[in-house]
Amino acid sequence: MSTNSVSGILPTMTQTEALDILKTGNNIFLTGEPGAGKTYVINQYIAWLEAAKIPVAVTASTGIAATHIGGMTLHAWSRIGIKDQLTARDLDAIASNEKASKRINKAKVLIVDEISMLDGKVLEMVDAVCRAVRQTPKAFGGLQVIFVGDFFQLPPVTRQGEVLRYAFESNAWQQARPLICYLEDQYRQEDELFLGLLKSIRQNDVDESHYTLLEEQDEIAYPDIEPTRLYTHNADVDAVNADKLTSLPGKPRRFTMSGQGNKQLQQGLAKNCLSPEQLELKEEAMVVCTKNNFEAGYVNGTLARVVAFEGMEGYPVIETTEGRRITMKPASWEMVEDKKVLAAVEQIPLRLAWAITVHKSQGMSLDAAEIDLSKAFVFGQGYVALSRVRSLAGLKMLGMSPTALRVDPKIVEQDARFKTESDLASDAWRNMEDGKAARLHEQFVSTCGGTMPKAADVGERHSSFERVQQESTYEQTKQLLLAGNTVRAIAKTRKMSENTIWGHLEKLVADGAVTKGDIVHLRTGEYETVAAQLEAAMGTVGTEKLKPIYEYCNEEVGYDLIRLGRILYTAPS
Repeated sequence: MSTNSVSGILPTMTQTEALDILKTGNNIFLTGEPGAGKTYVINQYIAWLEAAKIPVAVTASTGIAATHIGGMTLHAWSRIGIKDQLTARDLDAIASNEKASKRINKAKVLIVDEISMLDGKVLEMVDAVCRAVRQTPKAFGGLQVIFVGDFFQLPPVTRQGEVLRYAFESNAWQQARPLICYLEDQYRQEDELFLGLLKSIRQNDVDESHYTLLEEQDEIAYPDIEPTRLYTHNADVDAVNADKLTSLPGKPRRFTMSGQGNKQLQQGLAKNCLSPEQLELKEEAMVVCTKNNFEAGYVNGTLARVVAFEGMEGYPVIETTEGRRITMKPASWEMVEDKKVLAAVEQIPLRLAWAITVHKSQGMSLDAAEIDLSKAFVFGQGYVALSRVRSLAGLKMLGMSPTALRVDPKIVEQDARFKTESDLASDAWRNMEDGKAARLHEQFVSTCGGTMPKAADVGERHSSFERVQQESTYEQTKQLLLAGNTVRAIAKTRKMSENTIWGHLEKLVADGAVTKGDIVHLRTGEYETVAAQLEAAMGTVGTEKLKPIYEYCNEEVGYDLIRLGRILYTAPS
């Protein structure tokens, strides 16, 4: 393998590299910003493990996160339940429990999703259980542990008077010594100004200009869809949804959740499933999809409106922001262990979406949202809420407290360390001698008693719909551009904001997919009057960020013209 690092700049981790490093059997912390592809990579790894016949335990820190990833809570898997501490008697009881002992001994890999919400003491209890059950002093009983998440997301819930201790501060984390795989490429947000804001929040570098930018978000750019409101408190959410549904004419259609398997596990699934046990809908109700179904054309977070009820069963028909009509049939949320379904619940994968809590929105990607942060009360709430949407065009601010954009300084400092460690790991991986990676993969599979899978044997744990959709959206913009359309015309045709289309063009240029000749028709008379000034600005302050160019031009040149200038300046001939 060869290195791509130049001038002392270390390479950032790619999804492919992260997946290859996971396959070595090392303990890993897979992290990155929302939309960077953590879930995609972990699902690819699970599919590879299953093809290699390596038993994997898929868990998460909370019930909601567990339903997203198709696993169980770490508390249930380890059998620690709601305990605050473990005594020697507790450990003996768990180790002597046949089901728990069999489950923990059989696993070779333990995945823990949404690690940010797991208190350090809980991780230490799970570590103690694994050591006791597997009868070895090795960290987590010798399991490969994969922590997945982003510590800028919501922190662990603590009782009054308790000291918050993040997972990375625990002895269990330190002894596991996970390699860091930090993904930085963005697949969710398409708006550079918005990405800049989110990055500034992550660095605790928010200034007056960022608050001004958010204050200016007073209108959603999508006229055909009513945005979801995000609140920090359940009472606000329930009041809005109830009031909105009541205001619609006609009687509501009711859909009742059904279940099978272990009753207690069913209750846990029902509690944490984003679809309610009793779902009431009317035509024109605003809804959000609560599960991924790539083949049907919706994902967890797709916003839509109910437009009809179809067939004998009266299944709701929704219309998405793109105008696609989908008949929503019941979906299943399952708790699976060793490929056996322990419990399952079934419900229409929808919930009312005039409003939702920031907590329940974690893990979603929303088309449009109105966000009220006037009552934000914990680190990360503002960041989680804002990072649910893809661009400023889909954002409207309803309220903002002075502390809403705060993140924990401890996390900022630790995140910088994570990035450095990840860059070093990426550089070392690219400099590895040819063939060594394959040998490491084979060694890990052999140690686990598995069979090295062929590429054709590895299925998709989830369809690649999201990636195909991402690629196809750029291709559609490219074809309209090559046909001689302006940015405004492309935005109108595609029913997207101009900001989003500018983002597409910047990506197409960066990838070398379009040349200077393909975009020369975008030059306008207005642009020609500032072209020389923009070139001088970019020659002086560079092209990495828009704001320095804006300031160099005495704040007299609009951002659209700056973006066009940068595209023309950087596009290949």
